[in-house]
Amino acid sequence: MTTSTTINKDERVLHQKVLGSRRLSNYWWASVVTLGATGFFLAALSSYLHVNLLIVTDPTQLIFVPQGLVMGFYGVAGLLLALYLWSVILLDVGGGYNEFNQETGKAKIFRWGFPGKNRRIEIDLNIKDIQSVRLQIKEGLNPRRTLYLRVKGRRDIPLTRVGQPMPLKDIEIQGAELAKFLGVPLEGL
Repeated sequence: MTTSTTINKDERVLHQKVLGSRRLSNYWWASVVTLGATGFFLAALSSYLHVNLLIVTDPTQLIFVPQGLVMGFYGVAGLLLALYLWSVILLDVGGGYNEFNQETGKAKIFRWGFPGKNRRIEIDLNIKDIQSVRLQIKEGLNPRRTLYLRVKGRRDIPLTRVGQPMPLKDIEIQGAELAKFLGVPLEGL
């Protein structure tokens, strides 16, 4: 399950942890891009210096202009992409939590963003303003399964992670649990 839910303080506080960019798939792609880009960059450098810097092949036979130069361009572009991917993972962009506290009557949606003035994304709500929990399911080539909070006077607020869709069973359970906890209807089933 992509979000872990804990209810504590005598069943009065619901805390849902939301997984951000620190997913196994992101680690995988950042590693693959880093290795590939490093290979291209070392091949270009080997072509320029006429010294073999790679284990698997001998790029010293490449002519630097144009082959080595193009490989160097791909290597630098790939390393920049890898730097971006590792930065997003390090900063855990999209990670955070949803907290619903019936003792104080407040709900808080928190996510980490990119560095800058909006690094911390926080939405504070009154629980009494929450009208419903909405489940959006879109199947097909680009499936989407998302939970939203429908709040008076605001746009719908997404509660689930962006990216890989959650299993249908998990999102239905999470939506039903949240709607029951808040005492509001669950829409979209």
